[in-house]
Amino acid sequence: MAAENPDLVVGEDGLARPLWAAGDPLLREYYDHEWGMPVREEVGLYERIVLEGFQSGLSWRTVLAKRPAFREVFHDFDPDAVAAMGEADVQRLMGDVRIIRNERKIRAAVTNARATVALREQEGLVDLVWSFRPEETPEPVRFAEVPTVSERSTALSKELKRRGFAFVGPTTMYALMEAIGMVDTHLVGSHRRGSSGEWT
Repeated sequence: MAAENPDLVVGEDGLARPLWAAGDPLLREYYDHEWGMPVREEVGLYERIVLEGFQSGLSWRTVLAKRPAFREVFHDFDPDAVAAMGEADVQRLMGDVRIIRNERKIRAAVTNARATVALREQEGLVDLVWSFRPEETPEPVRFAEVPTVSERSTALSKELKRRGFAFVGPTTMYALMEAIGMVDTHLVGSHRRGSSGEWT
């Protein structure tokens, strides 16, 4: 099927990948080993929420290339450490050329850390996010069939905002759901389709 699908590329290793992950080594590594795999621990989930927010309006390649610097400046995405960051930290990060210097997104990272910590008094970030897992997943063959938003991502966005999160719009939350395996939007025919263990 991959050979007949213009949206898939069969690499030298014989594995089929989507066009976006076929050429660039950084994207290929991310696609092969990370994207779409379940994330069920607080730090990893908080990191992905923050990075999906930073990606808004930009390419994921840009965010991925800056991820080591993001991890450094945001204390390896430890919610407690980021929650303790103040105005001086925000201004310092606005001068750090290694990251995406968007003040609203930087402030959202701190806001979301504080909201993550607050959620520990309730069900916790992981259980809250995963409670929006749909009963079915898309089975796209072509890129044009991959959704960018869903009823569940819209509901998740609304609930996270209610709990104090920022930069968690419905489209951003659908991207999160894809990234953490809550839905499987690997194209049918890709070597990663079904690899999350969440969908059979």
